[in-house]
Amino acid sequence: VQLQASGGGLVQPGGSLRLSCAVSGSIASVRAMNWFRQAPGMAREWVALVSNMGSTEYAGSVKGRFTISMDNTQNTLYLQMNSLKSEDTATYYCNIPAWGAQDGKSSWGKGTQVTVSS
Repeated sequence: VQLQASGGGLVQPGGSLRLSCAVSGSIASVRAMNWFRQAPGMAREWVALVSNMGSTEYAGSVKGRFTISMDNTQNTLYLQMNSLKSEDTATYYCNIPAWGAQDGKSSWGKGTQVTVSS
């Protein structure tokens, strides 16, 4: 399975962006997907999870501002980011965890850069 994240860019504080992650295979066989992010000099941190049953979980720092979703018809994972803050600046990665993959292997996309600055 290959993942390709896109949709990053430069946005002002308070603005919005929608990230996409295209999945090469069928997303219908995936039990769950995550978004992670990594700021310069920092460890990669988990942002959000969505299951194939539609349940979602969020890191406290983004809860109420970000929305994760999966579109099985488009084989795409999304992250809608609203009320962006400077501390949201990072490279964002989509991920299929090993426990969520049909073949038991974790997959990562290459990442898309989000910069929040005035």
